[in-house]
Order: sequence, then C-alpha cells, then structure tokens
Amino acid sequence: MPKVALLKQDGSQAGDLELNDSVFGIEPNTHVLHEAVVMQRASMRQGTHAVKGRSDVRGGGRKPWRQKGTGRARQGSIRSPQWVGGGVVFGPTPRSYSYKLPKKVRRLALRSALSSKVQEENLVVLESLAMDAPKTKEVVSMLKALNVDTKALIVTAEKDETVIRSANNLQSVKVLTVEEVNVLDLLTHDKLILTKDAAEKAGEVLA
Repeated sequence: MPKVALLKQDGSQAGDLELNDSVFGIEPNTHVLHEAVVMQRASMRQGTHAVKGRSDVRGGGRKPWRQKGTGRARQGSIRSPQWVGGGVVFGPTPRSYSYKLPKKVRRLALRSALSSKVQEENLVVLESLAMDAPKTKEVVSMLKALNVDTKALIVTAEKDETVIRSANNLQSVKVLTVEEVNVLDLLTHDKLILTKDAAEKAGEVLA
C-alpha cells in the first residue's frame, strides 16, 4: 500500500497517509491512458466545419445550353462540381467527433494516471486546504512552500469557490473536485496536489 507524506499548507509535515492500493498503487496501463486522452481530445473538437454542395450554391437553375447540337459537352447546371463556383464534392459537413469508452476502461485510465503520479513522486497530499478570502498570493505562497514550480492540478473533495477564485489568475494552476478529475488534466499537469479528503474519496469511488 503506497504511503505518502501528509503536508500542511506551509510545507511542514503533519504525518503520513496510506493510499488505496487499487487506485494509487497499480501498474499504469499506457495503452488505456492513450485511448482516454484521444477520446477526450476528440470530444473537445467543435466539428463546425462545412462547405456548400451543389444544392447549396447560389444560381444554376437553368440548363446552360441545349443538350445536343452545340458541339460542346452536355451540361445540366453551371453549379455542378466541375464548374468554377460550383458545389464541393464530398466536403466536410458539421458533425460530432465525440465517443465514449467503456466505463471500466475509463476507470482504469484514471487509476493508471493517479498511480503514475505516485510512482513519479509528483503527488502532494495536503492535510487540509482552506483560505479566508480569494487571494492569488495565498496560492502562490502555498505552492512555494510545497516546492511546486511547475504546472499544478489542485483537487479538492468538495467545490470550494474561494480556492477556485484564488487560483483563477494563475495560468499554470487548475482546481477541480474529485468528480471532475480526468485523465487529460492529470497528464498535462506536472504536479498533482490532493487534499486528504479528496485522496480518501478518490480511493473509495475508483476502487
């Protein structure tokens, strides 16, 4: 069972915490992690691309010239694809790129991402996280005390508007609840900062 140091906001140690082995102590499955990231990035695509086909282009209601006797090739509309200003053949149309992986695969991906943070020693567990007022400098001083100078993902057990607003101005910091944790954010942020309650909740929910 993985054991990590339990820290206070000022960086001092408050003891140790044993994490759930089936969530934070498994061998990360890189294939499943890749599948989860591709799924998330596909779901983020807008899919609003569109072109006009021959039925959408303005004009072309009359046949340009008679069928036979002119010596030219037969034509039915000046908006056919071979004409300049004509419609586009097989062009992109608005569509959704989103799809879903099976629930067990999604859970395995989350457990793999969390376990990789423990193995790489990029997990910081806080005894508690509380702020009196929304102040960015409080988050900055906390990160400095924890020796975190890279992109950080802060995960709390419940939604805390004070913490969220305090971190809003920091481009390299993102705050999520346990329910909002996802593979893409876990992998794109170098450090994961969990509160003790969030670590225990994640252990229960994902076990």
